Amino acid sequence: MSHSPTERVVIIGASDNPERYSHQAQLLLRQHGHEVVPVHPKLAEIEGVPVVADVSAISGPVDTVTLYVGPQISLTLKDKLIALKPRRVIFNPGTENAALEASLIAAGIACEEACTLVLLRTGQF
Repeated sequence: MSHSPTERVVIIGASDNPERYSHQAQLLLRQHGHEVVPVHPKLAEIEGVPVVADVSAISGPVDTVTLYVGPQISLTLKDKLIALKPRRVIFNPGTENAALEASLIAAGIACEEACTLVLLRTGQF
């Protein structure tokens, strides 16, 4: 299943720590030509990309949201994610949240429990 050549991808739980999967995903997404919108409350930029402090500050269409925060954080973002209207939300390993997933699906947003890095590396993103 291939998607549009380039997507606008919001990374929730973005990090400037190269050890973090969210950081690796941001680099790999950009290598694949995708536009990234990193979200972190305290960082100004990551690898030259401006960081958005809050999901509600994002405007314009979003193809994919990839989650790198645990359920206790992601559940607080439910209304903001629904308002953002992404085409899909990827729950990376360790971020699974059945309650949030059910709310997003009810709002017409596709959900996937998958690893963004694996999807990119195997051409399934």
